[in-house]
Amino acid sequence: QVQLVESGGGLVQAGDSLRLSCVASGRTFTHGAMAWFRQAPGKERDFVAAIRWDGRSINYADSVKGRFTISRDAAKNTVYLQMNSLKPEDTAVYYCAARNSLGYGLVPTDTDRYAYWGQGTQVTVSS
Repeated sequence: QVQLVESGGGLVQAGDSLRLSCVASGRTFTHGAMAWFRQAPGKERDFVAAIRWDGRSINYADSVKGRFTISRDAAKNTVYLQMNSLKPEDTAVYYCAARNSLGYGLVPTDTDRYAYWGQGTQVTVSS
């Protein structure tokens, strides 16, 4: 059974940093992709960042470019999201997602392209 477990969320002030982690168990995504999405109260789940299995395709939402960095440790089956210069509008539940069989394609940014999801971790940024 595939399980994605996020950690690292919390309450911080504007301008602070956080690093989220997501550990996958049950299978590896050797030729797939892993991603982060977020969902604020009353809003849809939005794409944040994604990384291909080989690290050679990475994509970011415009709202986080230059502030957030996604990375992965294949040996640990873990993906990270380093979040710097946090803003109140970054407040949301952050979800880790994963998929298989991407090959050498561009990393997807749509929720329906990812088959596996974590339970989410809350990030709250106060002004």
